[in-house]
Amino acid sequence: MKKVLITDGVHPSIIKAIEQLDFEVTYIPKMAYEKLGPIISEYEGIIINSKIIMNKAMIDRAEKLHFIGRLGSGLDIIDLEYAAEKNIEVISAPEGNCNAVGEHAMGMLLALANNMLRADAEVRSFKWNREKNRGFELEGRNVGIIGYGHTGPAFAEKLQGFRCNIFAYDKYRKHFGDEKRLIKEASLEEIKEKCEIISIHLPLTPETKYFVDLKFIDECKNNPIIINTSRGKILKIDDLISALEAGKVKGACLDVFENEKTQTFTAAEKEMYGRLYEFENVILSPHIAGWTKESKKKIALTLIRKIQAHMNKRGDK
Repeated sequence: MKKVLITDGVHPSIIKAIEQLDFEVTYIPKMAYEKLGPIISEYEGIIINSKIIMNKAMIDRAEKLHFIGRLGSGLDIIDLEYAAEKNIEVISAPEGNCNAVGEHAMGMLLALANNMLRADAEVRSFKWNREKNRGFELEGRNVGIIGYGHTGPAFAEKLQGFRCNIFAYDKYRKHFGDEKRLIKEASLEEIKEKCEIISIHLPLTPETKYFVDLKFIDECKNNPIIINTSRGKILKIDDLISALEAGKVKGACLDVFENEKTQTFTAAEKEMYGRLYEFENVILSPHIAGWTKESKKKIALTLIRKIQAHMNKRGDK
């Protein structure tokens, strides 16, 4: 029987649906990367999350593989060109968690704007500082969205309810502006010139690595708040820290980081992240922006639909 390997926790609906496609499913939700190599040759399909890297060496060992399913959106963990050479279909599900990412970005921004984390900690310590924690409103503010694929529009929808002026830039997508809904298709230069808040919604590619660095920040005219819920290596943390210290950035909301494996931090990384953690105008979360109960099911349903389409294209039942 044809076999599919699932290497991370999934909604149970996806297991049942794949079995209905006449696959035997091996479900190892805590699959260790080093244990994958010896067994991957048995499988025609694999469903992965971020801890499994499908590079050239691993693909070469996957003799029967004809599809890779990615739980979520980030494809930087897959050698896409080599997979295409091997006629392996890469299937992702960015539609599944885009609303969750939009809501999370909105929540981080509101927490920062209203000093919620500091105020909460102070009240729990029997401190009552109203004036110190006076926040600012989002209404009428210029917000820039860089990357307008799936999560960018989801964040824009949330901002519309706050009557923000939304400036959106996407190098590869055009004619998506909607003046009636306060969404203006803008250039990158216009965002840097006008926006007080800039949210990043880009995939990690060689083109976007360290897209936000000190040069980018220096070109921004309004000392913006920077939000990153996309990929950690799109924003250079050391440069962000320098900009925060210099007042060139008013604050930051970060769900992703250059190194997300804290147990592997070098001494230099511990020092760098320690400096970042000291800023009260920085809100942090552990790469959970798309990590909701609802998105887990939505991702499963999206992958199921796309895997079924892939199998139909192959002529398999």
